[in-house]
Amino acid sequence: MPLSNPNPSPPQPDPDQPLVRAAQSGDARALASLLDSYQHRLFAVCLRMLGTDRRAHQTASDLTQDALLKLLAGLPNFDHQSLFSTWAIRITMNVVLSHLRSAKLRAHASLNDHPANPPKPASRPENADRSHNVRALDDQTELSAASRVEHSERAGTVADALTKIDPHHRALLILRDVQGLDYEHIAAALDIPLGTVKSRLFRARLALRAVLEPSASTPPTPAS
Repeated sequence: MPLSNPNPSPPQPDPDQPLVRAAQSGDARALASLLDSYQHRLFAVCLRMLGTDRRAHQTASDLTQDALLKLLAGLPNFDHQSLFSTWAIRITMNVVLSHLRSAKLRAHASLNDHPANPPKPASRPENADRSHNVRALDDQTELSAASRVEHSERAGTVADALTKIDPHHRALLILRDVQGLDYEHIAAALDIPLGTVKSRLFRARLALRAVLEPSASTPPTPAS
């Protein structure tokens, strides 16, 4: 009886493997090249998770350095069972999510002492622009994340909206729509089952839609 898949596709080769193995063997130049090649990519991940203001830039820079130090510490034990890029992004996401959890706890403690005024609802013209943005992240179209977010005239609105949703939802959207990772690599980077990635990504898009287009998540008022 023939096998259902007699010619399975080989695992995806890791383009970083030669450099990683050289760094693991003690090649200082390879190590410096490896860390330098990932610094900007990991900074972009941190910045997208944090926002785009001046304070976020500094925090993202600090977290990137923390992530690189963790990469350096863990490199001798990296076993090449996943792509190096996936492993690097997983470490970086863990660093950022840990920072956001700590910041949330500090914010809650501060709010208990100094209650803040609730945010004002967005005006109608803003909502019209936001409706345009959310369509650029519609789950029905899986176009390149870079072209949708990085090169959009309204990228600032989307980036700001991302900071208003749950960090775990934010991480999914950033890895899929900005980093362009497939579901398998997202699952590995966030350490979640592959089967749940798509459903969680769908919920993440709904959460972003609710921020970008509040009227879409509010049922119409019945006529009297």
